[in-house]
Amino acid sequence: MENSEPFPVIFLIVTRVIINSLDIISIINIVISFFLLLLSAMISAAEIAFFSLRADEIKEIEKQQDIRSRLIIRHLHKPKKFLATLTIANGFFNVCIIIVMGILLNHVFDFTQNPALGFILQIAFIGIIILLFGDIFPKFYAKYKPKKIVRISSIPILFLDRLFHPFSILMINTSTVIGKRLANIKQNITIDDLSQALNLTTHQITEDENILKGIVKFGNIDAKEIMKSRVDVFAVELETKFKELIHYIIESGHSRIPVYSETFDNVKGILFIKDLLPHFEEGDDFKWQSLLRPPYFVPENKKINDLLEEFQSNKIHMAIVIDEYGGTCGIVTLEDVLEEIVGEITDESDEEEIIYSQVNENTYIFEGKTLLNDFLKIVYIEDDLFDDVKGDADTIAGIILELTGEIPAKNKKIDFKNLTFTIELVDKRRIKQIRVTINE
Repeated sequence: MENSEPFPVIFLIVTRVIINSLDIISIINIVISFFLLLLSAMISAAEIAFFSLRADEIKEIEKQQDIRSRLIIRHLHKPKKFLATLTIANGFFNVCIIIVMGILLNHVFDFTQNPALGFILQIAFIGIIILLFGDIFPKFYAKYKPKKIVRISSIPILFLDRLFHPFSILMINTSTVIGKRLANIKQNITIDDLSQALNLTTHQITEDENILKGIVKFGNIDAKEIMKSRVDVFAVELETKFKELIHYIIESGHSRIPVYSETFDNVKGILFIKDLLPHFEEGDDFKWQSLLRPPYFVPENKKINDLLEEFQSNKIHMAIVIDEYGGTCGIVTLEDVLEEIVGEITDESDEEEIIYSQVNENTYIFEGKTLLNDFLKIVYIEDDLFDDVKGDADTIAGIILELTGEIPAKNKKIDFKNLTFTIELVDKRRIKQIRVTINE
């Protein structure tokens, strides 16, 4: 007995003593305790069984017209009332078991000499009985035989529902009020909190994790961070001849084209290619400018979550991004916004644009015009790496200019934190290609 667990030993000792001390009072208490324990077990089993039914099993029960089947469906259609009744009934019967078995144990044993030991003995014995036979075993059985249990318990639960109706209604109303109060409590969860939670969940980059991170960062990204720069935008001049325009359109492959007058800072409208389809056979005298749709302008610091709402409400797909002086910075599309969440979106008409190449595990060669947003995603670097130095820069070339204050010469190295930038290709006006080395 030295290696035995204490609770089973207590249980066996107490059971043996009770059996050896049976009299009429003990027998009555045992019968009452057994009946109460049976009710407790049935309630515990029913709680698991009713909510373990599969959809096909519920449909099968619905087709049956006997009283038990109708009661089962009735209980399932009122889950709050059902659970409240079971909770109250189970608590009531467990309290009754404790009282009746306490009387039984006090009748069989003399605890007057050591009441503390008697109290511990009663708690241990009654606790084991309720836990094993009133909770664990019934629930375990109900998990594998739910249909049998729900049919057996459907009628008894109906009587319990009527018996404890006032208490279950009180419990439902109280829980509803508390639930509403808790729902009104605002949880001040910041973007940083969500980011830290994501970082703690996994160390392996997965597609789902990237989407979650995109959602977390979504409200902190400006339009200028994801726009296509004006030097890369395909646009046409307002006075372009119609036949020449058709040639440009076929060559570009775009479905929407900004139209400007004299300079790109003076955008007059957006040409939808689908509007031109009925007029493809027209000559140069055709006034295609009449098909222009009004441009939609947004400031460069517009948050893209607000921009997405505006795209949806105004039913547009393209916006012209302007700076504080009214000059055109570039364009941003609905696709650009969505790509910040789901990643790159391509279709059969898209040509693969190579903005970087990977030399080895820690070395990349990037186009100078690569957006910082894209750069950070490619090399898996924290989003706030350049916050202290980036100023108005949105590209890698812009970061180099912020760090050096000038257009650096070819092969010049610039160290920043754990990164080394090497200028690969440059002309008098801009930095075209940069080698990036991540130092461990």
